[in-house]
Amino acid sequence: MNGNYKYPSKDPICMLAQELRLRNFSYKTVKAYTYYNQEILRFTEKSPREINSQDIKDYLDYLISSGKSTSTINQAINALKFYYGQILRRKFFFGEIGIKRPKKEKKLPTVLSKQEIVKMINASDNLKHKLIVQALYSTGLRISELRNLKIDDIDFNRKNVFVKSGKGRKDRITIISETVLDNIDKYLLEYKPIICLFENGHTNKKMSVRGLQKVVSDLAKCAKIKKGVSAHSLRHSFATHLLENNVNLRYIQSLLGHTRLETTQIYTKVAINNFANIKDLL
Repeated sequence: MNGNYKYPSKDPICMLAQELRLRNFSYKTVKAYTYYNQEILRFTEKSPREINSQDIKDYLDYLISSGKSTSTINQAINALKFYYGQILRRKFFFGEIGIKRPKKEKKLPTVLSKQEIVKMINASDNLKHKLIVQALYSTGLRISELRNLKIDDIDFNRKNVFVKSGKGRKDRITIISETVLDNIDKYLLEYKPIICLFENGHTNKKMSVRGLQKVVSDLAKCAKIKKGVSAHSLRHSFATHLLENNVNLRYIQSLLGHTRLETTQIYTKVAINNFANIKDLL
């Protein structure tokens, strides 16, 4: 045994974190699950064994009253369900009296036009910043996947990108534009990253998610785009534009790494070619 190894604390939240790691949950999931389980203990001022179904309902009601989104509420439910349902074997989430999830908000994704994406790319003379937008749009990667993208994961000959341990710990392959590959060549010569495609110049550590997001939002502002633009908007645009080019929905599902086809079908509601055959009523 390594002499530097520290045994985990007997604190229930530390033990929960250990169990999540042993089950190979991602760092992000471990952080979220431990956070919500710690927070409900602070909220109720009880120990895990004392928590009952009303405590959980009160805590979820508090989150909803605080203006938290449906996705945040569902993440909190997932965290509590894992600990109290799978670890402590309590029955809060099962049967007719189980904790119910709030109805999902049926919001459509923000999709940029091709012209708006070109405006964003042309809004800066910084090759690195341009490439961040180009890479997100031409691959459909999530921001965390772009952050972790290694240079060796880009296949310049086959014009694809190998995504390792994407959401849900799943590997997949997605496409990348030849134009973007040419710009990556120029970028590698100028910036000389060592392992990951986008690194901080001084430390050679991969850029933070916040740093990548800021590049996207700043370029959207410079391009004077009024929509609420995030890095995920470029992923939505990638999928929508493929659909508008009559690419099969199953193929788009595979490129995006969606488990369920229903998740990908949201883009059928924003693809403009669905309306192309409708005549001008005026």
